Amino acid sequence: MSEECCPEAPACCDMRGMLSFYILWLLSKRPMNGQELSEELGKRRGTQPTPGTIYPALKELRTKGLVEMERKGRSTIYTLSKDGQEGLEEACRYFCSAFGEIFEEYGGNTTEQTSN
Repeated sequence: MSEECCPEAPACCDMRGMLSFYILWLLSKRPMNGQELSEELGKRRGTQPTPGTIYPALKELRTKGLVEMERKGRSTIYTLSKDGQEGLEEACRYFCSAFGEIFEEYGGNTTEQTSN
């Protein structure tokens, strides 16, 4: 997310429903523990989700078979499962279809487009 555009989620848009999608997308890049996920989300959203937000989301994703968990020493590492990869691809197709026109219009230099 570009800091020039939206350093915080706009008040008009409820981004809470995007958390699971965001977690799946981040795990498609590399395995991570909960703290790493929280930090990566914080970099992109401007605020880090609390453990009370991130861990229930991870538990739900595990229950659905989209994420796998492995303990390594004192750390718990989450990875994207095969079903999670397929679900992420399906969600990406949906979002591109549903929101592609918006991204095309506002995906470039937003300061020029919004000042017109």
